[in-house]
Amino acid sequence: MQPKKNIVHLPVYKPGKPMEEVKRELGLTEVIKLASNENPFGCSPKAKEAIIANIDQVSIYPDGGAVDLTAAVAKKFQVETNQVIFGAGSDEIILMLARAFLVPGDETIMAFPTFPQYKHNAEIEGAVCIEVPLKEGSHDLPAMLAQINDRTKIVWLCNPNNPTGTMNDHQEVVNFLNAVPAHVLVVLDEAYAEYNVSGEYPDSIALIKQFKNTIMLRTFSKIYGLASLRIGYGIGHPEVVRSVNQVREPFNTTGFAQKAALAAIHDEQFIEDCRNANAQGIVYLSEKFTELKLPFYPAHGNFMMVDVQRSGALVFDALLRKGLIIRHDPSWQLPTMIRVTVGSQEQNEKFINALQEALHEVAVGV
Repeated sequence: MQPKKNIVHLPVYKPGKPMEEVKRELGLTEVIKLASNENPFGCSPKAKEAIIANIDQVSIYPDGGAVDLTAAVAKKFQVETNQVIFGAGSDEIILMLARAFLVPGDETIMAFPTFPQYKHNAEIEGAVCIEVPLKEGSHDLPAMLAQINDRTKIVWLCNPNNPTGTMNDHQEVVNFLNAVPAHVLVVLDEAYAEYNVSGEYPDSIALIKQFKNTIMLRTFSKIYGLASLRIGYGIGHPEVVRSVNQVREPFNTTGFAQKAALAAIHDEQFIEDCRNANAQGIVYLSEKFTELKLPFYPAHGNFMMVDVQRSGALVFDALLRKGLIIRHDPSWQLPTMIRVTVGSQEQNEKFINALQEALHEVAVGV
């Protein structure tokens, strides 16, 4: 059997090492995972209650239209229900966007490095991927704009960007959208938006109302702490959402995910507490990186990218042996960079202590 020619070269996604596997391999009793940008404080107690309350519904198919959750999201953002779509995480919506809009020969533009699923799903559809290098860790919007032509179908903006954590502000995005031709769909991937405290983050709902060729993606996996339930959403123009719905699989989000998300979205105090704790964690880590004379990108999500000024792979291994799982990916082409999730204060302190030891153990040089 022969697979499609355009997928044979695609890499298989490699998630961070599971904690139990690391414990077994290295004989550790405690492992802290700061690799996948998960919420160290878990999820809202109300979400847990919603899951338990619906445990007897496990044999029943979920609401295929996620009607109640759609209404709640539409109310929260003051949009119409036909502007909202759900997926098994926002990454499934990325898949559906590629499936709905891209055909072989189309061009799609993204930053480099950025969230790899844009390129992955575009290449499955046979599209040509144009990667524009980051500028000082952020999307170089003028350079991306210069790559748009008649063959361009989708531009992906990851904001804050993963893996760097940097942000393009509202005016930068407005200037970009004002110059993008109407035939090009701009995807504003805002998986970490709820963590932002800058005061300059794009008002994406206002942008969606002004620019019909824009869709915003968000997720319940990050600050809401529902990563294992796999649920995210998109908000865009009704025509865009309808096209995506046409390729959506039936029952693509579970009943438990819908109920938990519905409870979580109403627990605003939990979100505020997590946002504040994360902001404090960024301040702490920034101060420690500065003391260690390690350059780092300004963080606007729940993770930080820091230059350890020696092999990031070796620092990753040294930290792993100490029970700290962080992220280093050769595909970034940033050999001295590591990415670490902002944890609880206790986790952050343990990370810094382990990092200091690892830096002494790993010789300077790449």
